[in-house]
Amino acid sequence: MSQDVNRPVFGWVWGNYLRRYRGLILVAFLLMAIEGATLGGLSYLMKPMFDDVFIAGDQSAVGWVALAIAGIFLLRAVTAFSHRVIMEGVGLQVSTAMQRDMVGHFLTLDSAYFQTNPPGTLIERVRGDTTQANSIWATVLGAAGRDLVALIALLAVAISVDPVWTLIAVAGVPLLIGPVGGLLRFVRGVSFAARERAARLSTRLDEIFHGMNTIKLNTAEDHEHGRFGDMVRDFRRFERRSLIGRAAVPGLIDVVAALGFAGVIYYGGGQIVSGDKTVGEFMSFFTAMGLIFDPLRRLANVTGAWASARSSLARIRQVFEAVPGITSPAAPTPAPADPAAADIVLSDVVLRYKGQPALNGASFTARAGETTALVGASGAGKSSVFNVLTRLVDVESGSVSVGGAPIDAVTLTDLRRLYAVVSQDAPMFDESLRSNILLAEKDVSDARMAEVLEAAHLTDFVRSLPDGLDTQVGPRGGQLSGGQRQRVAIARALLREAPILLLDEATSALDAESEVRVQAALDALSKDRTTLVIAHRLATVRAADKIVVMDAGRVVDEGRHDDLLARGGIYARLHALQFDD
Repeated sequence: MSQDVNRPVFGWVWGNYLRRYRGLILVAFLLMAIEGATLGGLSYLMKPMFDDVFIAGDQSAVGWVALAIAGIFLLRAVTAFSHRVIMEGVGLQVSTAMQRDMVGHFLTLDSAYFQTNPPGTLIERVRGDTTQANSIWATVLGAAGRDLVALIALLAVAISVDPVWTLIAVAGVPLLIGPVGGLLRFVRGVSFAARERAARLSTRLDEIFHGMNTIKLNTAEDHEHGRFGDMVRDFRRFERRSLIGRAAVPGLIDVVAALGFAGVIYYGGGQIVSGDKTVGEFMSFFTAMGLIFDPLRRLANVTGAWASARSSLARIRQVFEAVPGITSPAAPTPAPADPAAADIVLSDVVLRYKGQPALNGASFTARAGETTALVGASGAGKSSVFNVLTRLVDVESGSVSVGGAPIDAVTLTDLRRLYAVVSQDAPMFDESLRSNILLAEKDVSDARMAEVLEAAHLTDFVRSLPDGLDTQVGPRGGQLSGGQRQRVAIARALLREAPILLLDEATSALDAESEVRVQAALDALSKDRTTLVIAHRLATVRAADKIVVMDAGRVVDEGRHDDLLARGGIYARLHALQFDD
């Protein structure tokens, strides 16, 4: 069991979220206290109702006793409704604020964090854990405000009737301390384990839904169904243990209540028969004690529910304690004044992923305004160069600069504004086609959008859609073909107008006709811009100003196409593999 379960979390939640609503919480507390006190008033009125009205037959007492009881119930209804509305509203505000802040914090974390924390787990943190945790505030604070006051008021009434009877009724309560403490520790542990397994379920569902075609093509439906069933049973096992633990706490209260009532009836019954106590006194006491175990039971229930919610809060706090390893410098230098006229220089760059070398002393220069192509076998380090340039990862040693400015000396925002990126996977969002092209860009005129669509060879495609640019592209762009998704990504890059282009085989998913047109658009776009191209098909980079050949994380050769062929070596071998019959 993670030790995070046992760390204090209420102070963290109060300081970051609940404190801003302290005025509303105070009002709710006062309303809760009034509701709790009404139980004491109700039990106190049992004495005059029985002694003066039912037994003595005092007609004058009928009216005020009836009005007093009606007033208590009316006051209880108003206060109960009011504080529940307030506290449920506070809980909703806190829950949504946590979700917003958590997503904002996720967006600051490095790519490495998301390689070790799958999407399903993070979704469960944002939605499942916040909902589970914040459903408890109305209950916990309600117990603190209403049930404690009710407990005190009812005990006062019971003691006023007979302190000995009260002592007999509650004599068994201290015996609960040990068992209840043990149950709460048990509930905390199994609840944390249950939340972890709920996160795994979400992760598995995410993988099943996104890998549906792969599952079907490999006839793995039964296998995946069985795996998910095993995970559901594992989650159910821990969740059932948590439920049992939470249910056992109020059950122990009922056992003590049974013993206490039996003792009071046995001892007090004789006093009533002998006339030492009145029926009204007994009914007042019996009502107080009968009501006292109800808030006591709720308080015990809250301790179990809090133990469960605490595990979710601990998991939420873990997220906020994760810190990004890649950040903007405290005293940044200005971005290159004219990045379109700035060279990109890598010098002896070393980068490792999980101890394995990705770049091993890589060095090259991409001249401003020229197209530089990176070629090499899979795993040579080409994509790692892009990750380093955009600071998705930081190098272990060596240096990377743009226009003479080290990339880690400028802010991440300024650095990434220098680049427009088109990658092989062309990621899309489940939004409209327009939103996928614009992303964060604003105030784009219709004329500019039409120009971009034409350059990316999307005009005819958009015209064919029933809703045009407002057509929804589906989850991960599933309503688009691979070539269409790639052209949308190219339009996105065209619209960005960044001075440096990073193209990861940008035309790989296009048919021959579209490739010719889009390549022409990219050639026009590359003019007077610094362009780096990852090339798998060497035919696309024959005209590059420089071709950098990479192998095992190193730059082993560079030059123009004809020069590299003439020298032989890795480039010539790759060319032969692709073009020789």
